[in-house]
Amino acid sequence: MIRRELEYFFGAIRFFTRLPVPGWVGHSAEALNHSARYFPAVGLLVGGIGALIYLGAALLWPQPVAVLLSMAATIYATGAFHEDGLSDTADGLGGGWEKQRILDIMKDSRVGSYGVVALVLALLGKFVLLSSLNPALVPLALLSGHAVSRFCATVLLATMDYVRDDQLSKAKPLATRLSGGALLVALCFVIAPLAALPLFKALAGVTLAALATLWLARKFQRWLGGYTGDCLGATQQLAEIAFYLGLAAIWLVRLP
Repeated sequence: MIRRELEYFFGAIRFFTRLPVPGWVGHSAEALNHSARYFPAVGLLVGGIGALIYLGAALLWPQPVAVLLSMAATIYATGAFHEDGLSDTADGLGGGWEKQRILDIMKDSRVGSYGVVALVLALLGKFVLLSSLNPALVPLALLSGHAVSRFCATVLLATMDYVRDDQLSKAKPLATRLSGGALLVALCFVIAPLAALPLFKALAGVTLAALATLWLARKFQRWLGGYTGDCLGATQQLAEIAFYLGLAAIWLVRLP
């Protein structure tokens, strides 16, 4: 059983990142369905990479430089997987007026103006927000932000329908709805980093991330009737930014 769960975990790493995994890890659509419960755990891993790079860079350079290098490290680790989803989703919802047209635009490999604007705002937003935090809080923010935002995307897997019919879509293996037990497993990987944050900041971050997820879910349901792989990426990105917004809220600066 432990080996099987490890296989699911490493399968999630292989699917959501560019990080190497052991050669004995198999590959199947069924295993990948089960691996979705480890999406937030992958977030912890990616956030941990960003946190380590930040801590090392902060010894040599000012905080904004350290933040920039940590962001570059997380993007490299994931191959801009979720940023690509955000860009495609922005292009689709921005340029399409009916379901099939939106799906066609999202599938197009070319990046449109909506996608470019969304990417620039997302990257700048994360950079500014992380740079504005207390330096000691940034590593915890990275760990929590990456885990919480991926849990938000996992919630869509558990509550919404997959809307693409093609078998080659990058999220097709994850299209089976998660069970309540799997969602609970995913939640466990979110609690630990949140517990290390100041209580009110953690609550503010989670609240804004949840609101951002709810807003996107309503849009996806209205325009598509469910989600696609790109929608999951967009949810992760927007929820991460919303989480950092909660941590950086000015009215929370003096709270413990």
